[in-house]
Amino acid sequence: MKAIILSQPGQFEHRQLDLNPSLNSGEVLLKVHRIGICGTDMHAFRGKQPFFSYPRILGHELGVEVIEIGNEVKNVSVGDRCSVEPYFNFGRDQAVKSGKTNCGENISVFGVHEDGGMREYIRMQARYLHPSPKLSYEQLALIEPLSIGCHAVNRSQMSKEDKVLVIGAGPIGLSTIQFSKIKEAKVAVMDINEERLEFCRENFDLAGAIQAKSDPLIEHIRNAFEGDLPTIVMDATGNPHSMKNTFDYVAFGGKIVFIGLFQGDFTFFDPLFHRKEITLMASRNSLGKDFKQIIGLMEQGLIDTGLWITHRIAFQDLPEQFESLLLPETKVIKAMVEL
Repeated sequence: MKAIILSQPGQFEHRQLDLNPSLNSGEVLLKVHRIGICGTDMHAFRGKQPFFSYPRILGHELGVEVIEIGNEVKNVSVGDRCSVEPYFNFGRDQAVKSGKTNCGENISVFGVHEDGGMREYIRMQARYLHPSPKLSYEQLALIEPLSIGCHAVNRSQMSKEDKVLVIGAGPIGLSTIQFSKIKEAKVAVMDINEERLEFCRENFDLAGAIQAKSDPLIEHIRNAFEGDLPTIVMDATGNPHSMKNTFDYVAFGGKIVFIGLFQGDFTFFDPLFHRKEITLMASRNSLGKDFKQIIGLMEQGLIDTGLWITHRIAFQDLPEQFESLLLPETKVIKAMVEL
């Protein structure tokens, strides 16, 4: 079968791989139809992805077709179109036993810690599949990136009474905006990229789209919320300077959720943390119930996926075109690989 392997930073290769067609009782054989390109793939290409080794087959945002099933598989049938939940756990450690499959001690993320979906066929355990008879392969490949924002919003216990500042208008920030709006919260976004802010203004009904270089910044944030500070700040940047500043932005008694990951130590001023009685959270990956929630919302037409995909690339052309996706002038929101 055809596969694309990231052999080292900056270098993709086409390969022909053998396919073992024999399935265990709980496994399925899948035909890959769509692969979303995400920030993790771009970091890996640049050589800046943590917990990563080369060579690696990337790809964890997938729209797949069930080709064959093991004799004990009950949740999907041959011909089903599915999204893949790419967070595999080996063994039932403490977190997994408590339902936190997104952050198990022995988690392996498909396409990151192990070879992923940039190939024609894959075998995996059926329990990681989420079928939909209504959604296209392209929509199904979008569910995983949407689930990151969905999980962060669910973790924050957001309500329509909240005033929410989302920092970072990349794909994860956009998904966070999407689910914050579904919760009927009042939402503003902040970024340094004016084109992304304009995209947000055009596609979402927001309380404000704030240029992060504005001065005085706190005043612009308060203006978005009629003089108040946000009760929830969601930082999707992974930038330590931005993350540190969230302690200034958040309201007294408010919550901060770090969605983006910074590879290093992080410090904050403890008296301010205590004075405001801030709740600080991390949000990692997502849960199976987040996938089910998103599929339901998509099938009801409550999530518009049309605005997400800005670039489509044929599978065979990906090695030659991938580097162009990293350029700011390309204006990528989400690139989709087609098989």
